Amino acid sequence: MVCHTTQNNTPIILPFEGKTPEVADSAFIAPGAVLVGDVKVGNLSSIWFGCILRADEAPIVIGDGSNLQDGTIIHVNGKKQGTFIGDNVSVGHMCLLHACSLESNSFVGMGSQILDEAIVESGAMLAAGALLTSGKKVPCKQLWAGRPAKFLRKISEEYATELSRTSENYVEKSSKYR
Repeated sequence: MVCHTTQNNTPIILPFEGKTPEVADSAFIAPGAVLVGDVKVGNLSSIWFGCILRADEAPIVIGDGSNLQDGTIIHVNGKKQGTFIGDNVSVGHMCLLHACSLESNSFVGMGSQILDEAIVESGAMLAAGALLTSGKKVPCKQLWAGRPAKFLRKISEEYATELSRTSENYVEKSSKYR
């Protein structure tokens, strides 16, 4: 077996029309991630392998301590709306976020899709594989699932605490990679 190593272990960070991505010194951007244009990544946040954040027409803002797991794609809606992610948000592997808002301490399960002007409120969860259609809102302390996503159940305090550990774990993991 032959092992290959790459000499270029950096992400792709591209300016677009005078806007250059801004990444906090304590953030982790994995090799193979792509950030384009008006992107801001907060302290202790992590953008993992294969993620693409393309802010060529409106901003993408990632708060502090949030994580975008492998293969997630984020885009915006023309000059109408950017994509906004608060603090301590976990976005699972292979998600698609388009011109939406994820409030602080929310959780998005892997493979989910969130469309224009949809909102996942603080403390809410969108289940793995869900499709949150345009303009829908997942209220605080609720779990929504399905395609299209609908209310499934309330989130217990115990489960909310468990979910919050995900962002903490990714802050720790990213410091090891950094």
